[in-house]
Amino acid sequence: MPQTDKTFIETQFPVSLISKESYKERKANNSQTLTGLGKWWGRKPLILIRASILGMLMPAGSNPQKDREIFLKILTMDANGLWQRRAKAISAQTLYEWLRQNNHEVGWDEQRESRHFVLPYAGIALPLHPSLPALPAGQWFEEDNRGGVRWAKGLDQTTKDEITRRYFDHLSYDEKLEYCDRPEQIEGPSETAWQDINAHLDTTANNIQELIDQLGKKRFGHTPRVGDAFCGGGSIPFEAARIGCEAYGSDLNPVAALLTWASIHLIGGGKKVQEKVRSAQEAAFAAADKQIIDWGIEHNDKGWRADAYLYCVEAVCPATGFLLPLAPSWIISEKYKVCAVLKADTTNKRYDIEIVVDADQETFAKAKKGTIQNGRMICPETGESFSIPELRGDKRIDGKTVYGLRLWENEDLVPRPGDTFQERLYCVRWLETYWTTNPQGESVKKTRRHYCSVTEEDLAREKLVLDLLTERFVDWQEKGYIPSREIERGGDKTEEPIRTRGWSYWHHLFTPRQLLMTGWLNEFANLKFEVTEEKTAGLLGITRCADWNSRLCRWDSSPANEKVAQTFSNQALNTMYSFASRGLLALGRSWFIRFPDSAETKKSIIKAIDARLINNINDVWITDPPYADAVHYHELTEFPLSWIEKNSSTVFPGWSSATKATLAVKGAGSEFKQVMVEIYSNLAKHMPDNGLQMVQFTHQDPAVWADLGMILWAAGLHVSSAWTIATETSSSLKKGNYVQGTVLLVLRKRLHHEEVFPDELPNLIEDEVRVQLDEMTALDDKDEPNFGDTDYQLAAYAAALRVMTRFSTIEGINIENELFRERQKNQKSAFEKLIDQAVEIACNYLIPKSFDEFQWKGLSASERLYLKGLELEKHGELRAGAYQELAKGFGVREYAFMFAKTKANEVRFKTGTEFKRANLGGDNFAGSLMRHVLFALHETVTKENAREGVNYLRTEISDFWGNRKKIIEILRYLNRLAHIDHMPHWEVDAEAAQTLAGAIENFNA
Repeated sequence: MPQTDKTFIETQFPVSLISKESYKERKANNSQTLTGLGKWWGRKPLILIRASILGMLMPAGSNPQKDREIFLKILTMDANGLWQRRAKAISAQTLYEWLRQNNHEVGWDEQRESRHFVLPYAGIALPLHPSLPALPAGQWFEEDNRGGVRWAKGLDQTTKDEITRRYFDHLSYDEKLEYCDRPEQIEGPSETAWQDINAHLDTTANNIQELIDQLGKKRFGHTPRVGDAFCGGGSIPFEAARIGCEAYGSDLNPVAALLTWASIHLIGGGKKVQEKVRSAQEAAFAAADKQIIDWGIEHNDKGWRADAYLYCVEAVCPATGFLLPLAPSWIISEKYKVCAVLKADTTNKRYDIEIVVDADQETFAKAKKGTIQNGRMICPETGESFSIPELRGDKRIDGKTVYGLRLWENEDLVPRPGDTFQERLYCVRWLETYWTTNPQGESVKKTRRHYCSVTEEDLAREKLVLDLLTERFVDWQEKGYIPSREIERGGDKTEEPIRTRGWSYWHHLFTPRQLLMTGWLNEFANLKFEVTEEKTAGLLGITRCADWNSRLCRWDSSPANEKVAQTFSNQALNTMYSFASRGLLALGRSWFIRFPDSAETKKSIIKAIDARLINNINDVWITDPPYADAVHYHELTEFPLSWIEKNSSTVFPGWSSATKATLAVKGAGSEFKQVMVEIYSNLAKHMPDNGLQMVQFTHQDPAVWADLGMILWAAGLHVSSAWTIATETSSSLKKGNYVQGTVLLVLRKRLHHEEVFPDELPNLIEDEVRVQLDEMTALDDKDEPNFGDTDYQLAAYAAALRVMTRFSTIEGINIENELFRERQKNQKSAFEKLIDQAVEIACNYLIPKSFDEFQWKGLSASERLYLKGLELEKHGELRAGAYQELAKGFGVREYAFMFAKTKANEVRFKTGTEFKRANLGGDNFAGSLMRHVLFALHETVTKENAREGVNYLRTEISDFWGNRKKIIEILRYLNRLAHIDHMPHWEVDAEAAQTLAGAIENFNA
């Protein structure tokens, strides 16, 4: 096909569909392909990586629509691909209801012995899929024995499939995804699709690996090499290797390098490797199980086995002098109404804790209010509250806070008697195994749970656990089977356990029971596992056990879960007043690696190395670099690394076993920017002249864009295109979910020396913005919009950077000085000012659909902001950030009064009736034509007469007749907000807008 050097992703990208697929993958939670290896924060969806690599290899042809069609076919995201991915059955009842709702004359066939539903004609109301023949008339459904609908007996499968396909094709993309597997879960496009793909791309591929290989050879002369210098959880190298690239992954952090190596060699290692690893893990777990049974530390005298232990912190209450158990809630099981009840023991000045099963409503409600509320101790006797910092003894000395808790020493495994905070086991959940008879008369094994108060025997078992650990403690620390490292002081995250509990070593974050179980598994793995794959699985199993079994694990009492939650349920090291520990059998879910079906990966190189020292050449670099507000990887990964640091170096001799926190790319100042320039200069040096880079990040702040633009400029790169991918959909937004977008910035080497004068840039940027927006609107799909309002704003950012980074010199502006210069608050760089201008151009250029261009140009900036805000809401965009960016683009500073709601992911502007008389009259928006029209709507609605709205406008608008067409245009636009499912608050005003527009149109002076 005719092509230029440009790639598909440099000209277009189906951001809406990729966003939907990314969200579907995210919703899979622990069923995602790589999450089973271990915790990493912010792993990018694999479909996003697959689409990005394909987009950077596939050439842009002369027919953009055909290019897009082929791109979607390759990813099985076209109509036939989605049908091929369908994994969930669609019931006959659903199909029957759909046919009936679409005006089919469905009746009963009384001639048959059983009652049948009859559709007496062949055609259906919705358009037929072109690849399917017309349906035959006939009897398709019959009544089942429960009064529902099923397929008619004897109906052939072809007819069933044809009916189902017609229903499936009428669904929206979001609705189809509910029935589909992810693209990675099927083999790929059909044979027919490959014929179309090969004809368009001039290839001979039968699968995606062959296609990627051939596209790479066409562009680079060899199998494409894809690298990631911040490989993190391994998504980019793994997906690159899986779809046929030679993958390179590196990270300064050894935990990241380990996860990446495992993703390729374990998840992508093939069945034989996985079976060998599973066998080794099973042997270790069976040995651990036998040892724990022999020790007698998990079984009671009834033969029940514990699967969860619930602990709480205790502290002396200043009001009573009692040792008070602390917990934010005493609920243990929502489903079975289990809770803990405190009972004062006045003799010993402490509390007994009774576990109540099937608690009455009053007891259960009282248990929800714990002895810790809003970070303060609540005395159950007096109701007084006390500051936790005061209990800890924290003090301010010379303007600094001095922590009051004793710092635990290495040998401390439990609190000492005089410590402020003590610990207490208060509940054990037991599993009873028993035999029963099923309805078929067969004997079956079952289990039931028992929630029990702690007995003297339980405490004796806790003492035995401590003794067993103490016997092994020194030896295990020396050999690296349990942590021995001190927690480094001064970290934003690592200071938390030191400050709040006095824990100064990493092993203090684990109870003796947790240390004993995980340490035993670690010892077995180090002594018995032989090959690298087994040893790697052992290392990862240990880090997963640590994540799911520490003093930082809360107890989740919700009906759907009721389990010990993981340490890193957020991006912190938060200490708990009540926490939980797993028994060995429950810990097994963390020890074993889950191996989803996945294609074997190709050649790869994985290193633990500083990105500035990389010397491997790659055709494509895809990176997700750290930013000032990013996750504190270098601190958080000290937690898992403390368990494996001494033994990981024997598995990977060339890797450092430290996180190298001092070298980690972090911060926001000039040093951070300098490191970033050095890294991206090195990556540019290690790619061919026709190579590409993609930088992924999550910022929408123009200042960050400006800094990033200058960093990339200084590194010798220029921006080619940019896209944004959301991992949430509009349907999830309505439920209040947090939304996070990922920006994809596509880059090339700047190969030529070009100069430009600053006064030339505004016009160049304006032209580039207009061209970019025109190309995007021409490609957009009216039925399934590909681009949202924020995508167009983002395109303006990219257009500005594309112009600015094209030039090696901007006369009179020293880019490096601009980049490294410390600026005062609200002081903007020259780059940032130009980006602001680009967004302003975009905002003014993009007119709401069906709004007259002439009338639009006559509106003020605040009026345009209001109408575009309604457009955002119409498209399901409910994030505050989107409205902020819109206001910046229009240059409007005062607009908070326009909001009806500001809650996260529920943000929207007011309707006319919600405004009432507020902000009416005066300057700016308050005195604008738009504001008067909104009040006229209010008058029309409240007085139920359009004449009232007309009279108001005639009185208040000085040039009513001169503005008449503009008023009608505004009202026609507002009327189009009627009957939008997620905008019911506009229903009344929108109907009134139609009535008022008609009254004004027919009004004669």
